[in-house]
Amino acid sequence: MKKILLLLKILIGIYILLLIPLPQKGQELQTASKVPFVWNQDELWNDLEQSFNRAKDLPTRELDSIVEALVIGLEQLVVDLEETNHKPGDSLYSLIEHNFFRIIPLIAAQDKKSDSYIKIYNRVRRKMKYDSRHWDMSTLNARNTSYRLLYGMRAAVEEVLLQSSSEDFVSTMFVTDEESVTPSIDVLGIKVHSGDLLVSRGGAEVSAFISRGNDYPGNFSHVAMIHIDKDNNKPFFVEAHIEKGVALASLDDYLKDKKLRFMVMRPRADLPEMINNPMLPYEASSFIYNETKQRHIPYDFKMDYFDSSAMFCSEVGSNAYKKYGIELWESESTISSNGIIEWLNAFGVENFVTQMPSDLEYDPLFSVVAEWRDQDVLFKDHVDNAVMDALISEANAGETLDYNIWALPLARILKAYSAIANVFGGEGIIPEGMTSIMALKNNDFVDRFQNCKTLTESEIEDFIEANGYLPPYWQLVKMAEASLDN
Repeated sequence: MKKILLLLKILIGIYILLLIPLPQKGQELQTASKVPFVWNQDELWNDLEQSFNRAKDLPTRELDSIVEALVIGLEQLVVDLEETNHKPGDSLYSLIEHNFFRIIPLIAAQDKKSDSYIKIYNRVRRKMKYDSRHWDMSTLNARNTSYRLLYGMRAAVEEVLLQSSSEDFVSTMFVTDEESVTPSIDVLGIKVHSGDLLVSRGGAEVSAFISRGNDYPGNFSHVAMIHIDKDNNKPFFVEAHIEKGVALASLDDYLKDKKLRFMVMRPRADLPEMINNPMLPYEASSFIYNETKQRHIPYDFKMDYFDSSAMFCSEVGSNAYKKYGIELWESESTISSNGIIEWLNAFGVENFVTQMPSDLEYDPLFSVVAEWRDQDVLFKDHVDNAVMDALISEANAGETLDYNIWALPLARILKAYSAIANVFGGEGIIPEGMTSIMALKNNDFVDRFQNCKTLTESEIEDFIEANGYLPPYWQLVKMAEASLDN
């Protein structure tokens, strides 16, 4: 009996010791001093939904005739756009954006949809990417113009896709046939070359945070670089994972890791560095491939792209190309909202002027080759984004992530086990570089996300039953925000 009591006292003593917080080292946060982009167009979104509902009541021939006339007018504007170079903020860009947004709800209401709106979207994004070669992407005008067109038109296109039948849904969009001489393979119908960067969106809660936690909220949360062996054409995807750091994945493993969407980006063939060395992308991918095989590269929770001893996902591609003279993310990503900074810092992020995956799309040094979406989970992507936007609003209002202090001893034991596993080359339950408290705060974040999502999904079901169609994004955000008030 005495031995049992002694053992119990020892266990209680250890538990109490593990409850004692460790001294926190001072952090020097690299913060941004920008103003986050805000659409601030709630009235427009409501008008578009009303337009959609009115269009559904029109006779098919009448609606098709209206859409055809509007498409012809919009196509003429695109022709005008393509005839000459334009500066950011050019009124023609604004006019195209306005007209595109106005036509989208009518197309969404059509029983049978053509792909004309997708062709227009891709022509505009190609031309805007071309024009941006001559812009200073660090200016507010250039950033806002590129964001409104590339992100805004994508959002509009996806509202149509979500109201489309399986026959009308377009999973793969081919944008720019950028020349490349490096080895290639087929990935879901897209020809991908060695050195290409695949910007994707994962299905985890933190993926939603990475894609939305930005001064310019986006659709992507991850970047991988593909290396294709020139001798046997075997592909390897080099990517940084929170769980295990930088690692290599086969094509099957890459696709098995759930992707809601991905976009293929490739360096422009007319860059001076590419003209001098067309195999530069292959050499860059070879470098990061060999680097990954030769040393363990931990995940960089700090998101410091200047220090390559550890790397986060964007850093894999930027570090490889930087070695060969191409510096990506011409305009650095900025995170200026106090709430986002507070929450990301809870996960260990210290650099808020960095390289976020979504922002690579706006870099004029790279072309968008193609984009793929999973029809079955596109709506999930939108719901997750809306939930995250609602949580970010809550964070910016002062809500902080917390943790259960009574769970800290167990978390520390799991962290010790994980550290030992890391030493022997294994994966721990708590990732390398993540502290016990960070892990517990992550649990709090996931719980908040899932609770909000569950309530939002209930509201979505009621909306569909009452209206007969999937709610548009602005409605999803309203539902998610309302769920947090319950």
